Amino acid sequence: MILDRYFARRFAKVFGAIFAIFVVILTFLGLADNLRRYGSDAGSFRDILDLALLDAPNGVYQILPLIVIIASISMFLGLARSSELVVTRAAGRSGLRLLVAPLVVAVLIGAIGVALLNPVVAATSRAFESKVASLDGGGSVLSLSSSGLWLRQGDTDGQTVIHAARTNLSGTTLWDATFLTFAPDGMPQSRIEANIAVLNDGKWTLNGVKSWPLDTEATPEAEATQMTSTTISSSLTADQIRNNFGTPSSISIWDLPAFIKRLQSAGFSAQRHIVWFQMELSQPLFLGAMMLIGAAFTMRPQRGGKVGLNVMSAIMLAFTIYFIRNFAQILGENGDVPAALAAWAPPLAAAGVALGILLQREDG
Repeated sequence: MILDRYFARRFAKVFGAIFAIFVVILTFLGLADNLRRYGSDAGSFRDILDLALLDAPNGVYQILPLIVIIASISMFLGLARSSELVVTRAAGRSGLRLLVAPLVVAVLIGAIGVALLNPVVAATSRAFESKVASLDGGGSVLSLSSSGLWLRQGDTDGQTVIHAARTNLSGTTLWDATFLTFAPDGMPQSRIEANIAVLNDGKWTLNGVKSWPLDTEATPEAEATQMTSTTISSSLTADQIRNNFGTPSSISIWDLPAFIKRLQSAGFSAQRHIVWFQMELSQPLFLGAMMLIGAAFTMRPQRGGKVGLNVMSAIMLAFTIYFIRNFAQILGENGDVPAALAAWAPPLAAAGVALGILLQREDG
């Protein structure tokens, strides 16, 4: 247990140091990028610094596998250089048994990242997107709630708020739709309900329509009119509607199941969010596999020029598996493979490859 605590503490310290270094690097990179983007426009230095700080957690969270494998390589190279691995083996501890404590720490880092860091990243990502939208002069046009889908469109002639019970996959056909129009001064002008509303060529085509004027002194119901069909001009496009869902990473993993249900009940495809949810659940296993890959190439005593070759081999294998995982994610989002298979197969394969290399080097 003393050795286990020592190796676990050693790995945690190395990981913490490398994590802090990457936080600083990504913050400065974000600051430089936002200075170039907003430095001569509307953004003050405080706004630009806020953007860099808000975007840093998301960047660090995405490269957690890279941080883990660098920490693993750094730790085991240090242990090999100080001959601590040789002493540990001489004391009767096998190489595979030695890996248990760092492996547990890597898995715990993944679990803590998913349970605690993921909600933080989701919150900062939403704040980042909101601040970018305010600096760019835009905003979100779509919102989902338990009551259905909400859209907003507008121009110099006023704003229109749209509510629908459900929609198609592209968001261009609405059922049981309600259109509330407002004048530029914010006063309501009319309410229009339609059985079906279809977005096409810059306008909504409404069928089964009933309209109530809201800008007269008369009772709206007394002035209501019914029509077979009518059109309302629109500034929205199908791409705008789809893009305003935001990335799955901007939604906390604790809120993601409920959001997926709202997406599906509104008529949208939730495949992208389902795959992301499974990917997050498999994150602890993936970080454990990255730790094992780093250990597989650096646990043996390093001789001559093999240090660089082993480090390069570990990093190249890790990047290959990371690429395969991203490719599997794309396949899952497109529906070519089941979401669970796309999320869990790469980490399991990575762990198997790492254990194979370890067994061959330790006992082969």
